[in-house]
Amino acid sequence: MKKTVTWILIADGARARLVVKANNIDGYKQVIDTDFITDNRPSHEIGTERPGRTHDSAGSARHALQPPADPHREEKRHLAKRVAAFLEEQRQQKAFERLVVIAAPQALGDLRGSFPVPLQSMVAEEIDKDLTMFSLNDLQDKLPELIETNH
Repeated sequence: MKKTVTWILIADGARARLVVKANNIDGYKQVIDTDFITDNRPSHEIGTERPGRTHDSAGSARHALQPPADPHREEKRHLAKRVAAFLEEQRQQKAFERLVVIAAPQALGDLRGSFPVPLQSMVAEEIDKDLTMFSLNDLQDKLPELIETNH
């Protein structure tokens, strides 16, 4: 019987890692050599040095303009879109058959909103937990406890 290839996406808003259950050994290995990483500096450090200024509608006072969106938050959404695009490309190449998503709650929502419908149908399980701080070695013990072992 052929084993189902299950990829596991581990993410928070600033980084994402893909791992797979290794067929020939017990344990997990990383799917690609590098993690997806975004600019995780505070919002006030991302973008321009100073916000634009405007004049008061009545009088001579000047006020700083607020950016239309929080740049830090936008970086996190952009990361989710990059990960989703990569996963969709890999899905089309039939690199995996199931996807388990383990992510911090806000990142989970961003990812869910970025996944196209065909990719959404590959998601077998979603777990709202942040495991990005753990090394691949540490994940060897944690993942089996969290994930259904029917792959």
